[in-house]
Amino acid sequence: MSLPVNAHANANANVDPKVLQYENFINEVLKRDLQKVLEQRDSVYEKISQYLQLKNTIQTLQDSGSQQLKTDVDLGCNFYVQAEVEDASRIFVAVGYGFFVEMDHDEALRFIEKKTSQLTAFTEQLTKDSAKIKANIRMVLEGLRELQGLTDLSE
Repeated sequence: MSLPVNAHANANANVDPKVLQYENFINEVLKRDLQKVLEQRDSVYEKISQYLQLKNTIQTLQDSGSQQLKTDVDLGCNFYVQAEVEDASRIFVAVGYGFFVEMDHDEALRFIEKKTSQLTAFTEQLTKDSAKIKANIRMVLEGLRELQGLTDLSE
């Protein structure tokens, strides 16, 4: 059984806008959301890395038993200057939102442990969110394939 010529034109006219709508939704919403979530997760991983680096530095100071510290300080734009700290028994730790708190080594290590634990849980949530977005992309692509299959059948 064959559809009349007008039926073919109507079927194609109805499906094409839907296909475009699906494609726009994938490209303008889902892929953008996925990119944001992945960038946010990368940013959190960078923070975790910085805290772990600080943890290693504190442990090295504790193991050496020395209170003096020589280090390179970034002045900005990757310009470094060598600095010498005479008493590194207390340090300032970034706690978030641009705030720093003075802590001794043990306090700093406890804080770092809690903070990295929280950040790790946050990265796990972001990973779950990215998986959901990827699943939505696959679901929309399947719907798109079905619509394209309807177009092929009507021709």
